[in-house]
Amino acid sequence: MAKKIGLLVCDHVLDQYVHINGRYPQMFRKLLPELELADYFVCDGEFPKDIDACDGYLATGSKFSVYEEIDWIIQLKNFVSQLDEAKKKFVGVCFGHQLLAESTGGKVEKSDKGWCVGVHSFEMIKEKKWMKEKENPLNILMMCQDQVQKLPPDTEVLATGPTVEYSIIQKEGHMLGIQGHPEFSKAYDRKLMEDRVEKMGAETVRLGLESLGKNPHRALFSQWITDFLLG
Repeated sequence: MAKKIGLLVCDHVLDQYVHINGRYPQMFRKLLPELELADYFVCDGEFPKDIDACDGYLATGSKFSVYEEIDWIIQLKNFVSQLDEAKKKFVGVCFGHQLLAESTGGKVEKSDKGWCVGVHSFEMIKEKKWMKEKENPLNILMMCQDQVQKLPPDTEVLATGPTVEYSIIQKEGHMLGIQGHPEFSKAYDRKLMEDRVEKMGAETVRLGLESLGKNPHRALFSQWITDFLLG
């Protein structure tokens, strides 16, 4: 029987951007066509009835911060803590990556490096069996200001770089965190940058747009996430 993966949707794509790359459920279905995804809009208070409702879980990005005292974020951190205790498979992307850390003993704060946007390259420093294919350096689209500042216990760093020290992390054998956005398209990342010049700063956006000349390793992340969750 196919494994069912719960997609914990932590935000809504703004209506004016939907035509570019779809909403979060569509983005992840395009990225992970081999997975059977069940959508839970946790940002609207819609949660699985219990952790065994699905075989594993994937948490999306969000405009919110994981340390905000918002009811659904507090509930979500408790849920992810339960997943950790039960050794359930979990993958977190951007906000989801930070959620992994905050829910299991780590710490997330705004980075003193400021906004991290566009295509960034990271050095792979550890390999795992579920990585059938590899690239080094590894390119991924970024859109974040918060970063993991302290790792949870029993967590190792798989990829690192000057802009994000803990860019890919794994907690024991069941939780994977990816600070970047493998589900984004370059067109979507570009539009977000162009519309946030005042918030991010002109130089940050200029460098981010310039970086889009590099191609993110989307197919590689698709394979990694799929095999990690199904393995």
